[in-house]
Amino acid sequence: MAKKKVNWVLTLVMSIVFGWFGVDRFLMGHVGLGILKLITFGGLGIWWLVDWILIATKYEFKDIIWVE
Repeated sequence: MAKKKVNWVLTLVMSIVFGWFGVDRFLMGHVGLGILKLITFGGLGIWWLVDWILIATKYEFKDIIWVE
């Protein structure tokens, strides 16, 4: 499977502002996780915080290449 190029700055900003609704996961192409995050309001804030930290540190997701 080819890796998807994702804008790191855009994803970080969307994660901080709209992470509760799973927008960051949708941007990364993780639709299923985005839906789960949406219906749980970011895992009641915990999942939102974890994703925010992972994205801020440019965590190497298996199918993502961060671009700026």
